[in-house]
Amino acid sequence: MTIPFLRRTAVLAAATFVAAGVASVPAYAAPSTTTAAATTSVRVLSFNDFHGNLTPPAGSSGRVTLSDGTTVNAGGAAYLATHAKALRDAVPHSILLSTGDNIGASPLSSALFHDEPTIAVLNAMGLDASVVGNHEFDEGYRELLRIQFGGCHPTDGCQFTPKYTGAKFPHLGANVYFTNGLPAVLPFTVEVRDGVPVGVIGATLEDLPDVVTPEAIEGLKFGDEVQAINRTSKLLDKLGIRSQVVLLHQGDSARGGGPNDCIVEPGPGTEIARGTSASVDAIFTAHTHQGYNCVIDDPAGNPRPVIQGLSFGRLLSVVDLTIDRRTRDVVRSATVARNEIVTRTVTPDPTVQAIVDSAVAKSAPIANRPVGTITADITRAAGPSGETALGNVIADAQLVATASAGAQVAITNPGGIRTDLTYASSAAGEGAGVVTYGEAFAVQPFANILQTITLTGDQLDRLLEQQWQPQADGSTIVRVLQISNTLRYTQTPGAPIGSRVSGITIAGEPVTPTGTYRVTVNNFLAAGGDGFSVLPEGTDLTGGPIDLDAFTAYLAANPGLAPPATDRITVVP
Repeated sequence: MTIPFLRRTAVLAAATFVAAGVASVPAYAAPSTTTAAATTSVRVLSFNDFHGNLTPPAGSSGRVTLSDGTTVNAGGAAYLATHAKALRDAVPHSILLSTGDNIGASPLSSALFHDEPTIAVLNAMGLDASVVGNHEFDEGYRELLRIQFGGCHPTDGCQFTPKYTGAKFPHLGANVYFTNGLPAVLPFTVEVRDGVPVGVIGATLEDLPDVVTPEAIEGLKFGDEVQAINRTSKLLDKLGIRSQVVLLHQGDSARGGGPNDCIVEPGPGTEIARGTSASVDAIFTAHTHQGYNCVIDDPAGNPRPVIQGLSFGRLLSVVDLTIDRRTRDVVRSATVARNEIVTRTVTPDPTVQAIVDSAVAKSAPIANRPVGTITADITRAAGPSGETALGNVIADAQLVATASAGAQVAITNPGGIRTDLTYASSAAGEGAGVVTYGEAFAVQPFANILQTITLTGDQLDRLLEQQWQPQADGSTIVRVLQISNTLRYTQTPGAPIGSRVSGITIAGEPVTPTGTYRVTVNNFLAAGGDGFSVLPEGTDLTGGPIDLDAFTAYLAANPGLAPPATDRITVVP
């Protein structure tokens, strides 16, 4: 149950925001409890970075790697629903949450209908609340309002169902404001279980403007995560809500291990967790698409779980809380956290499966159209330099597509490449090696516009140096740009940041600092996205086609495409 008054009050403060039976389910043990009269148990579940993956993801995107290196096939909305229901049914009191990026960068079966099928699935699952991720803003704030409250799309109308009624769960974001300082999204919601209130605080990444186009967040600003969480936590404390969890759309990078290991590179997620109020009892993280289960001490020195569940519905993060009825606070020593794999060995939830089947059937005429053929998997698996075969193909496609603008080089961001091209036939039965429009769309779903600009050699060098981005917490984010076959350079990871790139050539000719070169990037990068602040310095901008159109045209022009070598970047110690 949600406290209606508190939700209504938060909606006013924010100014704008206000499951069927399953034949076969996995068995989950209920958490242990202390004296029943003194405490109650509440299970909190969350998934993150679902990105509209209604059908089971293909390739590595649909597998979970265990601690011993073996893998398990996982994901798919109907399987996620089955596991979530089983986990909820195993205890009397539970809360189902999402840590953001439910929508955006989605496969065609969801994206074709502006992600309305995904919201229908989450409604059917009984989702209680979600934080806004960066991809909730892909189509702008007005579209986020429509996703929340309903109504047909202003351009395309209602194509999935005759009427779209909106999300039945609130979107949260305590650090999302209008430029005048007023809150633009609900900061929190409160769920009551067994008479005990549990506060759910949402915060998205402060750096959100770096990962979306400027027009998508016009009129909005994003504040410090810790300050927003702690301010909201203090308010909940004053309201007598002592049990609190945070949905944080930010996280760290894992260095290996399985879903319940804690082998991470401490980054923004860790920094935020360390600074978050001791009143918060558990932190669910997201954004980095990693799987980990960590314990990080709060500012008072007490341990609390910090957990993330990969992406695409492959894991469910489970935190079992024991709450003292007298104090209404969590007995921190009794907290148990783990990630559960969303296996495909259970019976799919029939209600969710029906929604998925409808979305797949309605998108099939477009999704199943062949656009090319490949000889083997072409993947995002990175070599030592960060270069990938699929990144090379996409950059080559963008170079060809913008040749008329004088492009000499094409460069694309790795975050814009969302999944692998797999050789095996999909469930649509198009045949092994055939690439369908839906599969190509899943790789390049953003509809970014290609733009060709002029950079000097010095600017190109500085751009490549910006692949290593130092953070305030002492960590370094590495985003290796994917480059066309005309560009070559040497990378020295052991050198100081700012001097790791050398020997840049274009078409075999050395690049000079004062020389000028025509470089194609997408409009997200051209605006300085992903921290590449050099690119807005470019001049003589010429617009080009949408990146997906360039990609599908290249596939059509190169039948039997083989994975290219990843030899464009040379790595030296």
